[in-house]
Amino acid sequence: MDIFGIPVQVLFGQLLIGLINGSFYAVLSLGLAVIFGLLNIINFTHGAQYMMGAFVAWMMLNYLGVNYWFALVLAPLVVGAFGMLAERLMLARLYKLDHLYGLLLTFGLALIIQGLFRNYYGISGLPYTIPPALSGGQNLGFMFLPNYRAWVIVVSVVVCFGTWFMIEKTKLGAYLRAATENPELVGAFGINVPRMVTLTYGFGAALAGLAGVLAAPIYSVNPNMGADLIILVFAVVVIGGMGSIIGAILTGFGLGIIEGLTRVVYPEGSSVVIFVIMAIVLLVKPEGLFGRQA
Repeated sequence: MDIFGIPVQVLFGQLLIGLINGSFYAVLSLGLAVIFGLLNIINFTHGAQYMMGAFVAWMMLNYLGVNYWFALVLAPLVVGAFGMLAERLMLARLYKLDHLYGLLLTFGLALIIQGLFRNYYGISGLPYTIPPALSGGQNLGFMFLPNYRAWVIVVSVVVCFGTWFMIEKTKLGAYLRAATENPELVGAFGINVPRMVTLTYGFGAALAGLAGVLAAPIYSVNPNMGADLIILVFAVVVIGGMGSIIGAILTGFGLGIIEGLTRVVYPEGSSVVIFVIMAIVLLVKPEGLFGRQA
């Protein structure tokens, strides 16, 4: 069976790949949007934190015997703790300066982290086996759906919209948003704003670590996996609107699907289609699809 001359298995197979990629785009751009939207930090370390999540899960399995399910919780906590330490020791010193200083610091920190992992583990990919409970797949008639990829999509959707709900609909989210607008006023109510800032940065870093653990069984674990992805994720954030939570989520999933469809009709264009869309959005709506004008 064909659709517009394209075999249905090929079409849905590429759509699935696009949705998988979109899941990683959404979770990673969500972390960036949380950090930028609430703290005004352009966090170039995000790709390295994503790589750290995958490596921490791999090290837990190979050095400590910690399986995938525990790593799915512990690895993001480790990456989040590292993020909080970096925020307190380095980023907090730059808040009163231009945002460019924070960008340069996080960019340099990312290079240092990747260099350390590259020197120790080399650039060859390290395998991470899919947990037995998620191996195999489902025959849907028109395509074969691997269980693990379906799991990644479900977890990404739950995490993304759970985070959106927490920030936009709860009292904690209201405190966070108020602290970014007027930290002195929020502090006057007895809320420890610096601690809130640190925890928020740690949460954004933990989201990157979670994406890394989810990616480990699909892609090979290697020091360059974050560097390969971070530019794409920044493009997603720009298209969705810098700091827009819902923009990061919807744009991440949407662009992953568009990328997959482009791979079906014009494979050569799949690697640049997101950047073409970014250029058009910047020309027509510079604040992004879901962003607000300054």
